[in-house]
Amino acid sequence: MPDDLSFEDAATIKGGAEAAWKALFTEGELEAGQTVLIHAAAGGVGQFAVQLAKWKGAHVIATASAANVDFVASLGADQVIDYKTTLFEELVSNVDLVVESVGGEIEDRSWGVLKPGGNLVSLTQLPSAKKAAQYGVTAKFNSKFPTSEDLYTIAQLIANGSLRSEIDSIFPLSEANQAHAKSEARHGRGRILLDVRSV
Repeated sequence: MPDDLSFEDAATIKGGAEAAWKALFTEGELEAGQTVLIHAAAGGVGQFAVQLAKWKGAHVIATASAANVDFVASLGADQVIDYKTTLFEELVSNVDLVVESVGGEIEDRSWGVLKPGGNLVSLTQLPSAKKAAQYGVTAKFNSKFPTSEDLYTIAQLIANGSLRSEIDSIFPLSEANQAHAKSEARHGRGRILLDVRSV
């Protein structure tokens, strides 16, 4: 762990920055100059996905609620769509990669915004192979593991301030059930942590 990295920020890497890295680069094969659509961009994975995609040199389109539009824009998104008032598929087309962390109808509506040969990476469920074939794209479930070099790069980016870690809340271990309930509500901003030093 780099000297300039706090334990709290380090805790956001696992399942947050790590998952974003895998979705963008390990599975999504995102390159500089490509366009990516990131759903739930204010969440624990989405916040890192936006920043990492910009760090790579991609054009970033993100979806978020109205309360989080400014926050996601501050992370570097080039375009932020309020998913509660606007159908993203009416504004977005011809993207190289969709990072999908919601599932259900959001995934169903995401196929049509991809360019032929594009990628959809799901963080929630195995995406439909039938739909992928229908649209001429690749669909993957975010299941691979990052390398130690990937994790080192993420830690360095957070430590030197290139990557911002937004922490929604920190619960004592004795309130793990409340932390889980907040996570299940899917309306947090950033990571939800447990402090094992307090009960």
